[in-house]
Amino acid sequence: MDKTFRFIPRYTDEELHALQTKGLIWTVHQAEKSPQYRELFRKAGVSADDIRSLDDLQKLPTTDADDLRAGYPLPLCCVEPRDIVRIHSSSGTTGKRKILAYTAKDVLMFNTQMARCYEMAGLTPEDRMQIAVGYGLWTAGAGFQMGSEMFGLLTIPVGPGNLQIHLQMMEDMGTTCFGATASMSLLLAEEVERAGIRDRLKLRTIICGSEIRSEKMRLAIESKLGLKDSYDIGGMTEMYGPGTSIDCIYHTGLHYWADLFIIEFLDPITHKPVPEGQLGEMVVTSLVKEAAPLVRYRTHDLAYKVPGKCECGLNMPRHSAIMGRSDDMIIFRGVNIYPGQIAEVLAKHPEIGSEYQVQLSRDDKAIDHMTLTVERAANQTSDIDEGLARRIEEDMRLSLLVRLEVSITDPSTLPRTFSKSKRIVDNRQ
Repeated sequence: MDKTFRFIPRYTDEELHALQTKGLIWTVHQAEKSPQYRELFRKAGVSADDIRSLDDLQKLPTTDADDLRAGYPLPLCCVEPRDIVRIHSSSGTTGKRKILAYTAKDVLMFNTQMARCYEMAGLTPEDRMQIAVGYGLWTAGAGFQMGSEMFGLLTIPVGPGNLQIHLQMMEDMGTTCFGATASMSLLLAEEVERAGIRDRLKLRTIICGSEIRSEKMRLAIESKLGLKDSYDIGGMTEMYGPGTSIDCIYHTGLHYWADLFIIEFLDPITHKPVPEGQLGEMVVTSLVKEAAPLVRYRTHDLAYKVPGKCECGLNMPRHSAIMGRSDDMIIFRGVNIYPGQIAEVLAKHPEIGSEYQVQLSRDDKAIDHMTLTVERAANQTSDIDEGLARRIEEDMRLSLLVRLEVSITDPSTLPRTFSKSKRIVDNRQ
């Protein structure tokens, strides 16, 4: 990769190591300004002065969402209230929300990491960016829009839903890039295909985030819309928001900004590091966050560090697609299963579409049952259903070590959504 970037920095291994060391030392001293962090450090028998190198990182305690909720309304805050210019809240929580504070520098870094992602996706200021993610307390809308504006894109902030408005604006404004959840992108792609309007659009790139997107789903979206490419973007409110990572044109993992965050991959039970290439929980330490720095924050997202260097030449480490969460694991007849493992097996079968749903039930004898419903590909007929179902059942048995029942249904039968698809329905309680 010999092109010159405006927002993506180029570092050697030695430069990245030095930046991470400096950032870690600064972060733990910044964290000690918070009474919450000081107490956490005291209980762990460690202080900021004990942290002198990256090898000292494991001396620090891990933190969790409970630490954010415990400090409501401004948890883990390490600056004076007058220095806070914005708050965001994460979605999907119960009880008190997790609220994260931002200084002006935090907002700038948030915008910058999103601008880096647009650059990684091959956009230029000549592109037009249409946004279909949520606005308000959530970080997605603000991040996609302000990063787009920093990058110099004409920005079209439609927000989630409103499919007909999206299609109208996409055609009238000549939108070239679309930012949405994978589910919303598939919904758009299916509507464009149904309406036969693909040739009237200039759309060539999609950036998807907020949920797990299988390789089969990526290819379906690209095929239906005739895209040049599409990308997965990572992030969470605690890490500013979206834009902490994105895949490149080789789609061999998501590059994450190692000058802004250290990501450890730990065994969720022992909290010990796992080898490269082995699934672990992503645990994040921020390096430049001012208002609410992260110190070994357990994301509960399960992924692995991709070994080696990427063909694209960018010297930023990669993590795999998120395979699931350590707290959304399915326990079925004593076997631990993550949604990403199911998607990996389904990806081997070209006769089916990208959508699936798992139903878990328990009979009168307290025996658990699992039914996996998948959609037949649009170019297939129902004649294949019985044989295909048996093949998938056998593949699941060999890969996941469980027996389940597979049901094949017509294309576009399973529920579609503008936000995150509900793929696991557990009726056992």
